[in-house]
Order: sequence, then C-alpha cells, then structure tokens
Amino acid sequence: MSSWIKNTGLLVVISAPSGGGKTTILRRVFEQGNADFQYSISVTTRPQRSGEVDGKDYYFLSLAEFTKQRAQGDFVEWAEVHGHYYATPKTPIRKWIDDGKVVFCDLDVDGGLTVKKEFGDAALLVFVRPPSFESLVVRLKGRNTESDKQIEKRMQRYPKEMKKSELYDHLVVNENLDETVQQVLQIVNDAVVSG
Repeated sequence: MSSWIKNTGLLVVISAPSGGGKTTILRRVFEQGNADFQYSISVTTRPQRSGEVDGKDYYFLSLAEFTKQRAQGDFVEWAEVHGHYYATPKTPIRKWIDDGKVVFCDLDVDGGLTVKKEFGDAALLVFVRPPSFESLVVRLKGRNTESDKQIEKRMQRYPKEMKKSELYDHLVVNENLDETVQQVLQIVNDAVVSG
C-alpha cells in the first residue's frame, strides 16, 4: 500500500452473503477495544427488527427522508436490497479518515466496490465467505428473522456475490469465528503497518 495511511485513516469494508457472519465478526473486532476503530452505521428504510437500536445498529429512515438525503449527496453509496434501501453516510467517514481512524463498514459486494471507486487505496475490501452454500442456508434459517421466501430471495444473490468477491482485496473463509476475527484483524494491521 502507498504512504497515505501515515497521514490519514483506513476504510475497511467487510462484505459477506446474507447470514455470512459479518455483523458478528464486526462485533468481535470492536470487542478488542481499539480506540482507533470506528464503525460506520448504515442508514436503511427497512423496518427495525426486535432488539435493534436506532443509531446503533442502523439509522432507520422513512423512504422520504432517505430520498431527500440521497438527493443532497449525503451518501458514499446506496442500494436497494430485498425491497429496502440501504446507504453509507459520507460525512462521518471522511472526518474519521482525516483523523487517522480505521473505519469499518458492513456492506454488500456492490456497495464495497462503489466505495473502492470513491476512496481508492484508502479503502480495503475484505469478503467473508461461508464454508459452503448449505452452511449459509442453515445460518439464515437459524436466525428466525425471515420467512423461507425471504431467505430464498437472499440466496438468489449468492452466485453473483461470489463472482464479484473476486474483485476484493482479501477473501476469508468463515469456518471458525475466532480464527476469522483474527484473520480480519491481521489483514487490517498489515495494511496499517505497511502504510
């Protein structure tokens, strides 16, 4: 990597298929207590799930609010996924990078590739893949948050996500959660040190 890291921060995008474990991995990364780590909270128009907290898990917006912010250019990237809109707010990310922080985003593959176009070498893309397609279906069903029809809809994206993941900087297979978290931390550390 080039020398930009010495003066500015790093934007780390973690992507995975639905149910691939990216939320759990990020939670474990932040349990390390590194003061230089920041989490970019996405905005969404999807309904808030039980146990989710506005401003912690997502910023939950109405479609009208989302459309207004998108028109104002407030998002780094946005997408419609499974009938709902998601986006990454631009202002906090730019500020944290300028402050030399390591900023983590939880995005789908298309969002990650859009971020890479915008941030170039300042963005590091990490794709987390499940050990198998079958293990992913088991994880999704085990969450009990979606109907079989919704799960089937998510699974239709799997082949495209796997293909696009080849454009990512790093690929990590999530067979063992502890090992996966350590791999992600090592990738980030190597990127910062090499800068």
